[in-house]
Amino acid sequence: MTDTTDRNRTQTSEGEQEPAVQTRKAPRRGGGDPAGRGRTTIADGVVEKIAGLAARDVVGVHAMGSGISRTFGAVRDRVPGSSKSVTRGVKAEVGEVQTALDLEIVVDYGVSISDVARDVRENVVAAVERMAGLEVVEVNIAVSDVKLPDEEDEEPEPRIQ
Repeated sequence: MTDTTDRNRTQTSEGEQEPAVQTRKAPRRGGGDPAGRGRTTIADGVVEKIAGLAARDVVGVHAMGSGISRTFGAVRDRVPGSSKSVTRGVKAEVGEVQTALDLEIVVDYGVSISDVARDVRENVVAAVERMAGLEVVEVNIAVSDVKLPDEEDEEPEPRIQ
Protein backbone atom coordinates (compact mmCIF):
# COMPACT_ATOMS: atom_id res chain seq x y z
CA MET A 1 0.00 0.00 0.00
CA THR A 2 1.01 3.58 -0.51
CA ASP A 3 1.88 5.93 2.28
CA THR A 4 -1.29 7.90 1.61
CA THR A 5 -3.47 4.82 1.98
CA ASP A 6 -1.77 3.94 5.25
CA ARG A 7 -2.37 7.42 6.55
CA ASN A 8 -6.06 7.21 5.63
CA ARG A 9 -6.52 3.99 7.61
CA THR A 10 -7.63 4.23 11.21
CA GLN A 11 -6.73 1.96 14.07
CA THR A 12 -9.50 0.12 15.88
CA SER A 13 -9.44 -0.54 19.61
CA GLU A 14 -8.08 -4.05 18.99
CA GLY A 15 -5.21 -2.70 16.92
CA GLU A 16 -6.70 -3.77 13.59
CA GLN A 17 -6.66 -1.46 10.66
CA GLU A 18 -9.90 -0.48 8.97
CA PRO A 19 -9.94 -0.12 5.20
CA ALA A 20 -8.88 3.24 3.84
CA VAL A 21 -11.61 5.71 3.10
CA GLN A 22 -11.22 7.25 -0.31
CA THR A 23 -11.64 10.99 -0.15
CA ARG A 24 -12.00 13.05 -3.26
CA LYS A 25 -11.61 16.75 -3.27
CA ALA A 26 -13.97 18.69 -5.44
CA PRO A 27 -12.15 20.21 -8.36
CA ARG A 28 -11.30 23.88 -7.88
CA ARG A 29 -12.67 26.06 -10.58
CA GLY A 30 -11.43 29.56 -11.11
CA GLY A 31 -9.22 29.45 -8.04
CA GLY A 32 -9.59 31.61 -5.00
CA ASP A 33 -12.42 33.34 -3.27
CA PRO A 34 -15.41 34.05 -5.55
CA ALA A 35 -15.65 37.58 -4.10
CA GLY A 36 -12.17 38.29 -5.42
CA ARG A 37 -12.99 37.39 -9.00
CA GLY A 38 -13.45 40.45 -11.10
CA ARG A 39 -13.51 44.14 -10.41
CA THR A 40 -16.20 46.52 -9.22
CA THR A 41 -16.15 50.14 -10.28
CA ILE A 42 -18.39 52.83 -8.84
CA ALA A 43 -19.16 55.91 -10.90
CA ASP A 44 -18.69 59.39 -9.48
CA GLY A 45 -22.43 60.02 -9.95
CA VAL A 46 -23.35 57.10 -7.71
CA VAL A 47 -21.27 58.46 -4.84
CA GLU A 48 -22.63 61.96 -5.50
CA LYS A 49 -26.21 60.70 -5.18
CA ILE A 50 -25.46 58.85 -1.94
CA ALA A 51 -23.70 61.90 -0.47
CA GLY A 52 -26.41 64.30 -1.65
CA LEU A 53 -29.21 62.32 -0.05
CA ALA A 54 -27.22 61.83 3.16
CA ALA A 55 -26.45 65.56 3.41
CA ARG A 56 -30.09 66.55 2.85
CA ASP A 57 -31.13 64.30 5.75
CA VAL A 58 -29.29 66.52 8.24
CA VAL A 59 -31.40 68.98 10.23
CA GLY A 60 -30.31 72.52 9.40
CA VAL A 61 -29.47 71.87 5.74
CA HIS A 62 -31.97 73.94 3.78
CA ALA A 63 -30.67 73.23 0.26
CA MET A 64 -27.68 72.07 -1.71
CA GLY A 65 -25.68 74.02 -4.27
CA SER A 66 -25.00 77.67 -5.02
CA GLY A 67 -27.71 80.18 -5.87
CA ILE A 68 -27.09 79.79 -9.60
CA SER A 69 -27.22 75.99 -9.56
CA ARG A 70 -30.39 76.08 -7.45
CA THR A 71 -32.00 78.50 -9.91
CA PHE A 72 -31.13 76.33 -12.89
CA GLY A 73 -32.25 73.29 -10.92
CA ALA A 74 -35.61 74.90 -10.17
CA VAL A 75 -36.15 75.54 -13.87
CA ARG A 76 -35.08 71.99 -14.75
CA ASP A 77 -37.37 70.54 -12.06
CA ARG A 78 -40.37 72.26 -13.68
CA VAL A 79 -39.81 70.41 -16.96
CA PRO A 80 -42.33 67.55 -17.18
CA GLY A 81 -40.73 64.16 -16.73
CA SER A 82 -37.60 65.47 -15.03
CA SER A 83 -36.68 64.42 -11.55
CA LYS A 84 -35.21 66.50 -8.75
CA SER A 85 -31.42 66.50 -8.93
CA VAL A 86 -30.03 64.92 -5.79
CA THR A 87 -26.47 65.57 -6.96
CA ARG A 88 -26.87 69.37 -6.97
CA GLY A 89 -24.08 70.85 -4.84
CA VAL A 90 -22.07 67.61 -4.68
CA LYS A 91 -18.82 66.79 -6.45
CA ALA A 92 -17.08 63.45 -5.94
CA GLU A 93 -13.71 62.12 -7.00
CA VAL A 94 -13.78 58.34 -6.86
CA GLY A 95 -10.74 56.09 -6.97
CA GLU A 96 -10.30 52.33 -6.60
CA VAL A 97 -10.80 52.26 -2.83
CA GLN A 98 -11.12 55.91 -1.75
CA THR A 99 -13.25 58.94 -2.48
CA ALA A 100 -13.13 62.66 -1.73
CA LEU A 101 -16.22 64.85 -1.68
CA ASP A 102 -16.96 68.56 -2.02
CA LEU A 103 -20.38 69.76 -0.84
CA GLU A 104 -21.98 73.17 -1.18
CA ILE A 105 -24.85 73.74 1.22
CA VAL A 106 -27.33 76.38 2.33
CA VAL A 107 -28.11 76.30 6.04
CA ASP A 108 -31.19 77.47 7.88
CA TYR A 109 -30.85 80.68 9.88
CA GLY A 110 -30.31 80.11 13.60
CA VAL A 111 -28.51 76.79 13.44
CA SER A 112 -24.87 76.32 14.39
CA ILE A 113 -23.00 76.10 11.09
CA SER A 114 -20.15 74.14 12.66
CA ASP A 115 -22.61 71.61 14.13
CA VAL A 116 -24.45 71.24 10.82
CA ALA A 117 -21.14 70.78 8.96
CA ARG A 118 -20.02 68.13 11.47
CA ASP A 119 -23.34 66.29 11.21
CA VAL A 120 -23.25 66.43 7.40
CA ARG A 121 -19.70 65.00 7.39
CA GLU A 122 -20.67 62.19 9.76
CA ASN A 123 -23.82 61.30 7.81
CA VAL A 124 -22.13 61.45 4.40
CA VAL A 125 -19.10 59.40 5.49
CA ALA A 126 -21.29 56.74 7.11
CA ALA A 127 -23.61 56.46 4.08
CA VAL A 128 -20.86 56.34 1.44
CA GLU A 129 -18.68 53.88 3.36
CA ARG A 130 -21.66 51.62 4.11
CA MET A 131 -23.23 51.65 0.65
CA ALA A 132 -20.21 51.99 -1.64
CA GLY A 133 -17.55 50.37 0.53
CA LEU A 134 -15.16 53.23 -0.25
CA GLU A 135 -12.97 54.96 2.29
CA VAL A 136 -13.96 58.63 2.47
CA VAL A 137 -10.71 60.55 2.84
CA GLU A 138 -12.25 64.03 3.03
CA VAL A 139 -15.56 65.86 2.93
CA ASN A 140 -15.09 69.56 2.18
CA ILE A 141 -18.14 71.70 2.94
CA ALA A 142 -18.74 75.18 1.59
CA VAL A 143 -21.64 77.07 3.11
CA SER A 144 -22.80 79.33 0.30
CA ASP A 145 -25.86 80.90 1.90
CA VAL A 146 -28.11 81.14 4.94
CA LYS A 147 -31.88 80.76 4.48
CA LEU A 148 -33.56 83.53 6.44
CA PRO A 149 -37.02 82.83 7.89
CA ASP A 150 -38.75 85.58 5.88
CA GLU A 151 -37.04 84.76 2.55
CA GLU A 152 -39.01 83.04 -0.14
CA ASP A 153 -37.61 79.89 -1.62
CA GLU A 154 -35.94 80.36 -4.98
CA GLU A 155 -37.91 77.45 -6.33
CA PRO A 156 -41.26 79.01 -7.30
CA GLU A 157 -44.54 77.23 -6.86
CA PRO A 158 -45.77 75.60 -10.06
CA ARG A 159 -48.52 77.53 -11.85
CA ILE A 160 -50.57 74.44 -12.47
CA GLN A 161 -51.36 71.53 -10.23
